[in-house]
This record gives sequence, structure tokens and C-alpha cells, in this order.
Amino acid sequence: MMTDRLYYSDAYLRDFTATVRAVSDDARRVYLDRTAFYPTSGGQPHDLGQLGGASVVDVVDEDDQVAHVLAEPSTLNVGQSLTGQVQWTRRFDLMQQHTGQHLLSAMFADHYGWPTVSVHFGDETSTLDVAASSVSANTLRDAEQRANALVTANHEITVTFEDAARATGLRRASDRRGMLRIVSIAELDRSACGGTHVHRTGEIGSIQLRGAERTKQHTRIEFLCGVRAVSRARHDATLLSNTARLFSAAVDDVPVLAEQLQARVAELERDRKRLVTDLALLDARARWDNTTPDTNGLRRFHVVLTEGAVREHEPLAQALTALGPCVVLITSASPLGVLFATADGSRIDAGQTLRTALAVVGGRGGGSARLAQGSVPDASALANVAGRLGVVTSSSSSLSP
Repeated sequence: MMTDRLYYSDAYLRDFTATVRAVSDDARRVYLDRTAFYPTSGGQPHDLGQLGGASVVDVVDEDDQVAHVLAEPSTLNVGQSLTGQVQWTRRFDLMQQHTGQHLLSAMFADHYGWPTVSVHFGDETSTLDVAASSVSANTLRDAEQRANALVTANHEITVTFEDAARATGLRRASDRRGMLRIVSIAELDRSACGGTHVHRTGEIGSIQLRGAERTKQHTRIEFLCGVRAVSRARHDATLLSNTARLFSAAVDDVPVLAEQLQARVAELERDRKRLVTDLALLDARARWDNTTPDTNGLRRFHVVLTEGAVREHEPLAQALTALGPCVVLITSASPLGVLFATADGSRIDAGQTLRTALAVVGGRGGGSARLAQGSVPDASALANVAGRLGVVTSSSSSLSP
């Protein structure tokens, strides 16, 4: 049984009547003799809406038939007549995005020599990949202006059905046989397409090209059309205004102020690192002088943290191992972690030794011969690792994070 696809001839149809032809065993998949619901196809997402009072959450193209997936099992019966309503806000939004993509693909190919490789329509943003090695910010702005000029020229958009063997002038040749549905933008484009489109380019509304990035051998361009573009512009303007308020400055001054703030933060971070290193050197010297070497001339240190990442105390471990033969264990209760460092003269491989100790308790980690880090599943495992590394509680010292 073939479903009569009403959206092929009238994309603006919102309400329709139909007859139920089949219902799936779970009563959630309904097949009709005709439908205005667009199924996911050609990159365009499916419609939403109501069918006989039930919510349609998915529409699936099953070759000759269209399946309407309902949110809940239905009580519909074969042969029953019903009314369907397409959610118009979503439908028109997708019409704007899809028609905008046709216009962009035509403009990119004709003016810049970039054929479209692939297209993706999302619920929030859409992208098209073009055969270009790169697209600069200036070129993107130029392309956006050209696209919007074509929109405001209000070119007519028509849909025709032509035999594939005789259809000429298509932007991309179709490998289908039989009847083709062709969407044409006057003076700009002829493409075989089964999607829903507006009547004139003016209905696309504004087109916003939000960015371009390299992907494999092509360039991916993010775009928004119509109401979606306006909504995003309003969202961006609100974010910028709120940011300007934080700076107590005009919106136009935000980029310079943000750059200055970033430079200041980088400077403060450099100062912080220098202070951390200086403190680590002082702390290391005090710990070294207060620790007695074992019979092998090796000092053993255990720094216990109640909280904080062990990696933040690498400067202390490095300062200690620089003073002479020693091993340094730093453990943290939250998050559970362990750092193990050894001096050159210790003849102990930190990475190999820690990995062996962690493997016994189900921990994970590793590192170099001089410095290694890892994690353990629980507190008892942490104590177990400390014991295996030869660092006992009596020789440990505590450090606040």
C-alpha cells in the first residue's frame, strides 16, 4: 500500500483527513492512506503534531509507506477516518532552513566554486559541508551578505514533477529513475528534492552564517535561517549585554576588555606558579632537614592530603627529589589519588613500582621512572598502596590543600 504524500504538492498544508490502513501490534505505529506529515528524509527532520488526538513523536519513511509513531498506544482501528494536524511552527522553521540551504548551496557553487558535499539539519542549528580547503572570516561575511541579497530579491520557488530521463539543468544529477520531484529557485537553482520548501526566497527570512571549520578534506559551515536566526541573534545580544554589564562598560568595549582580562589572568597565573614553586622549595627543605635517612641513605616522605588533587603538589615532590636520594608519596582522600616520585639516586623506578602496587588493589595509573600518578577504588586500597611502597604511617606528615 502506498501512502499519498500530501506535503509533496502542498508544504503549507497543516490539517488533513485520512483513513487508517494499518496499526502495528504495539498500537503505536499508524499507517494512513494519505498524510501531510513529513518523515525524516534527505537530511530534514520529521514533523511533529497530532493524529486523531494522539501526539506524533516520529514519522518514518518505509519506502512506499509512511509510519506515524505515537507517544502512547492508540485505540485506532483499520478503516477509521481521522484528522491530523502538523505542528506548524516546527514545519515552517524546517521549510526556512531547507530552502535556505538550497539557496546557500547554489550561491556557494556559482560564486565561489564550492559544491556542497553534505548537509545536516538539526533542531537548533544546521550545517553544510562544501568542497573548500578553508573559508576565512572575511569570505564568510561576504557570503552572508550575498545570500541575504538573494533572499530579499524574493525569487520564486516552484515544485515540478519530471521524468528523470528528460530532466535537465539539475545542479546535481540524480541516479533515480522514473518521476523526480524538482525544487527550482528562479534564476538560481534546480535540484531534485523531496523536502518541504517556502514559496519565495523572501520567506526564508534572514540567513546567518555563524562559522566555518575544517572537517576532513572540506569546510563545514554552520547556518541559521528565518526565525531561528533572529532568535539566536537576540540570544547572542542578551549574552553580550549581560557581559558588558559585568564590565560596567559599553557592549562595543567588551572584546577589548575581555582580552585585557585574559592577559591579566595569565599574568596572575604565572605569578601563582612562581609562588607555588617558592613555597615548595621552602617546604621541601624543612621536611628534608626533619627526616632521617634509612639504612640505605634513603629518605622517605608521605604527604597526606585530606582533599585536593595530588597533581597540584608535583612541585613539592620535584623539590624533594632534587635535594637527594629519596622517595615521595603524596596521597589524597578526596579525590582518591596517589603520586609517587623518586630521586635519581634512589635506584627506584617510580612508574613501574606504582603500577605494580596499584594492580594489586585494582587501581590504575602510571608514569615515568621519576614521577607517576594513579587512582584507587577506596581508602583501604590507598593505605595498601602506601604500605607496598614502603612508606608507613609513622613516617608520614600532613599537608593542607
